[in-house]
Amino acid sequence: MEEPNMAFDIAKEHLNQFSLGGRVQVFDVSSATVDLAAQAVGCEPAHIAKTLSFMVDGAPVLVVAAGDAKVDNRRYKDEFGTKAKMLTPQEAEDLVGHAVGGVCPFGVKPGVRVFLDQSLKRFEEVYPACGSANSAVRLSIPELELSSGCEKWVDVCKGWREQ
Repeated sequence: MEEPNMAFDIAKEHLNQFSLGGRVQVFDVSSATVDLAAQAVGCEPAHIAKTLSFMVDGAPVLVVAAGDAKVDNRRYKDEFGTKAKMLTPQEAEDLVGHAVGGVCPFGVKPGVRVFLDQSLKRFEEVYPACGSANSAVRLSIPELELSSGCEKWVDVCKGWREQ
């Protein structure tokens, strides 16, 4: 099992390739949940870019969504052809490379597919984690799109349109 700081270092090094590592913030408090991350960053929970990990066709898939969005099972199945099955904390760490609370699309293990949810597009900037349960990085949507290596944008969440 990797040390949480090793996952953080891997994620930050990944962001350095895009000259974004200098924006990473490390907190003295936990940012492991959307609400805790919003408090640590000083933003609305919706601006936290949460990374959800799923299993699709035997391989890990990450969906990065706005903090106020929830997965819509019908939309998810229409997009991925299977029921939404989240990874267990151990699976996330083993297959993605980051522990729950710090899961992010940066510096993930080979074969992990990344998708960005439409719920993020209403913001100019968002704050995903950076491989640990006490970090975040401020990114514009184009920077997130580039640095995450996302395969494509998807529309698999609900709850945010009504806001």
